[in-house]
Amino acid sequence: MLTHTTQVRVRYAEVDQMGFMYYGNYAMYYEMGRAAMIRDAGYPYSEMEKDGTVMPVVKMSTKYLRPALYDELITIETTMKELLDIPFVTFYHKLFNEKNELINTGEVTLTFFNPAIQKRCPMPERLRNLLVSHFTKP
Repeated sequence: MLTHTTQVRVRYAEVDQMGFMYYGNYAMYYEMGRAAMIRDAGYPYSEMEKDGTVMPVVKMSTKYLRPALYDELITIETTMKELLDIPFVTFYHKLFNEKNELINTGEVTLTFFNPAIQKRCPMPERLRNLLVSHFTKP
């Protein structure tokens, strides 16, 4: 299992008139968490795309517990629970406010896709090699 955290401050453009983050923006925070995890593992999305693989979302679920508020520092915890030999990967997200209260959870499944041939493809070997040590049982 691999868990990573990153922090993002809620910007004015992301909130409604009540100062609550608009519900549709939570997916963007999940993406920030995933991108930070993969970047910190050593293979940024931008490099993966240059190498010919993209990761479109195929399924997402969200549970709203409390609102994220304007100018609040949000901690995004992103977890990969398993590394499978299929062209899908699921990320589990938890968002915490500055009081360390759980405010939102999300589960996002993506597939690996080669846009040149318009077909699913395996996880890039470079990414697999960077992640495998987190999933190897001692």
